[in-house]
Amino acid sequence: MSLRRTIIIIVVALALIIAGAAIWLVSKAASAYEGGETVRIYVPASVSPESLRDSLVSRLGGFGDDVYDLWRLQRSSAARARGSYAIDPGETALTLSRRLRSGRQNPVRLTFNNVRTLDELARRLADRMEWGTSDFLAACDSVLKPRGFKFPEQYPAAFIPDTYEFYWTTSARDVVSRLADYRDRFWNDERRSAAAAFGLTPVGVATIASIVEEETAKADERPTVARLYLNRLSRHMPLQADPTVKFAVGDFSLRRIRSRHLEIDSPYNTYRRTGLPPGPIRIADSRTIDAVLNAPSHNYIFMCARPDFSGYHNFAADAASHSRNAAAYHRALNSRGVR
Repeated sequence: MSLRRTIIIIVVALALIIAGAAIWLVSKAASAYEGGETVRIYVPASVSPESLRDSLVSRLGGFGDDVYDLWRLQRSSAARARGSYAIDPGETALTLSRRLRSGRQNPVRLTFNNVRTLDELARRLADRMEWGTSDFLAACDSVLKPRGFKFPEQYPAAFIPDTYEFYWTTSARDVVSRLADYRDRFWNDERRSAAAAFGLTPVGVATIASIVEEETAKADERPTVARLYLNRLSRHMPLQADPTVKFAVGDFSLRRIRSRHLEIDSPYNTYRRTGLPPGPIRIADSRTIDAVLNAPSHNYIFMCARPDFSGYHNFAADAASHSRNAAAYHRALNSRGVR
């Protein structure tokens, strides 16, 4: 075989190899995710290239293989890929591989409401973030105490239920700081002035709001309930709020408060202690906080659930009227066998 012919064969072979590689590369780059809905992948800090591939394939199938091959061709760092990525139907492997290469992750949404305790909030948020519950609780200590929250019982007042966006890799400390920033913006001068007119701090208002939320699920009744507790505070009467007793006992499922419950020695037992408990018994919604600040004037100091079990309450300004309301409700409980 002549040298010339050998060279031609080599050149043709190389051209075929290059053409084949180009076709392979183009086909992979053009492949698109064909799932029916958006999926997320999570790339932790400790990820290795092999575990990244496994994660991509387990979540995305063959498309994940294409993404990984392109990502490796770009000589990418696994550490830089750390984050959470949302993959929408139609996204190409080339686009996703480039996002992984540069660490362009998608934010995650943190929505919380109907949360009673700080531990519960920590669990809810940790389920969506890279860190754990203990990291969140530690961040509360390091962030909230310098902001004026004197002890952990006040920490629930630092948060406002809403929907927030964070990157999955955002530290627990930064999350707590930004949530507290949001709360501080909510407590503008107007709201702080309204609280001060009642002789209350924002933490105190949040504490009353938390009791109001536990007392009634009826949003239209909450301003009336709020004013009732404000009336009791202004008269230096014990709040005598059943939800605080349930909190002290540790059982919000109680449907009937008995004398043994009222005897519990706890700063949250507002039958035995005057003034506000140490802090909120749940994380109060912003609308309930505003219901406290804008509570309409009335002279009620007693309330009792209605005997029709509608969820609403009967209110009274004197003990005799309240006794009649309470007797009617207890008869209704007895008739239903509620112990």
